[in-house]
Amino acid sequence: MPAAVPISSDRITQLTRQIRSTSAETRTTTSPLTGRPLAEVPVSSLEDVDDAFDAARAAQVAWAATPIARRQRAFLRLHDLVLRHQDELLDLIQLESGKSRAHAFDEVAHLALTARYYARRMKRQLAPSRRNGAIPGLTSVHVNQVPKGVVGIIAPWNYPLTMALSDGLPAIAAGNAVVLKPDSQSPLIALAGVELLRKAGIPTDVWQVVSGAGSVVGTAIIEQADYICFTGSTATGTLVAKQAAERLVSCSLELGGKNPMIVLPGADVDRAAAGAVTACFSSAGQLCVSIERLYVHDSLYDAFREAFVERVRSLSIGPSLDWDADIGSLVSAAQLETTAKHVDDAIANGASVLVGGRARPDLGPFFYEPTVLEGVTAAAECFADETFGPLVSLYRFGDVEEAVALANAGEYGLNASIWGPVPDAREIAPRIKAGTVNINEGFSATFGSVDAPMGGMRSSGTGRRQGPEGLLRYTEPQSVGVQRLVPVGGPDFLSAKIFARVMTVALALLRRTRRA
Repeated sequence: MPAAVPISSDRITQLTRQIRSTSAETRTTTSPLTGRPLAEVPVSSLEDVDDAFDAARAAQVAWAATPIARRQRAFLRLHDLVLRHQDELLDLIQLESGKSRAHAFDEVAHLALTARYYARRMKRQLAPSRRNGAIPGLTSVHVNQVPKGVVGIIAPWNYPLTMALSDGLPAIAAGNAVVLKPDSQSPLIALAGVELLRKAGIPTDVWQVVSGAGSVVGTAIIEQADYICFTGSTATGTLVAKQAAERLVSCSLELGGKNPMIVLPGADVDRAAAGAVTACFSSAGQLCVSIERLYVHDSLYDAFREAFVERVRSLSIGPSLDWDADIGSLVSAAQLETTAKHVDDAIANGASVLVGGRARPDLGPFFYEPTVLEGVTAAAECFADETFGPLVSLYRFGDVEEAVALANAGEYGLNASIWGPVPDAREIAPRIKAGTVNINEGFSATFGSVDAPMGGMRSSGTGRRQGPEGLLRYTEPQSVGVQRLVPVGGPDFLSAKIFARVMTVALALLRRTRRA
């Protein structure tokens, strides 16, 4: 275990001062690496949430009028600050989430990528677009992208840096303000990110932070925000959607997944096995897009199973704050309990453990070995339910039609992975009901491509982060039309009947052109 927490009480106080809180209530957070207390975090009252929205609304007006060039420069400074301060960021991610340092770096890289991407693209994505008018030559129409106002972001614990900031960056790029509620298990890393955001030049009141239980503070955010961005479970996301719908405000929801990986005939077995290790066990499987179902063609199954199990068996597990461990800890007792329960239940229903299958309290309170199961039946909980832990089930398939049907089974549709000849995989990809499909990769090809939209189908959510879609979700399209010379309804000197005849002839002529 880490010999000492590499963050002082003074530094913790400095970070937590960014939370808007006037109550005397605090909450103690603990590190999953050790189970020991980490920080006393102020809890926001409902009045604090009101004050956060009041300040954000006041600041948003001036921020929306800020030249885009200034926003761009702030985002590029943030990019540089994130990379420059990565050592502390990595420590905090590990201390609060328990993940290995290599997996923690994924968050640092993703945040830097997101900041740079929107710095380079926001001007183009927000520029007014020209559309066809009602009467060619006489009607001109432009569409503006108007900020929604104040965006409420309810962030998860599993990617506590990038999910807290990367979803908010396009919101402020578009001229909105943000009220953020980090997850109660991992607030410090989000606060460190917000601190860098302010150092980069984003005005303090444009990005507010509140803290507390989702049922209290999260609900208060939903009751006031002009748009809601939520990442979490499908059950909670459904409640968020209902609450947003009651106020007629939009929301984007990235929810659960039971993500499949297909290994086609012709796939490179060793490469697929190596890729599956990363796809299944990054952040100890606590990743919305990680793979929990592996479908391998009969012709490759035995060779793949041997190569995959051997690679999983060689993974190192540990709590160190260096780069030595391949796999870190689960985040909480609840995640450990779910993983152990799913493994035990699958075994009770006839499954076999090929590797792993044990908790490791000798390493820390919430460690569990990367586990591969075979022979999981529909009676087992982990057959269709998301584990969100270091557990994957291995299955055979006979032909492509069967593989597609198996991959599409269930209620989720977040991410999928296909390994094999690229033309074959590309042909199959549109048939998979998932918001992202990675070919010869597990999830990073789409997750790391910030210009590409990312989100779920079916019970895995609605809306998209990243790309132009990730920015434009925070705007209202506003059409502005200018009419010249002749009114759309016709000039005063023509009767309605004659104008209708003129328009009939005009519409017939326009039908013969390609532009109108």
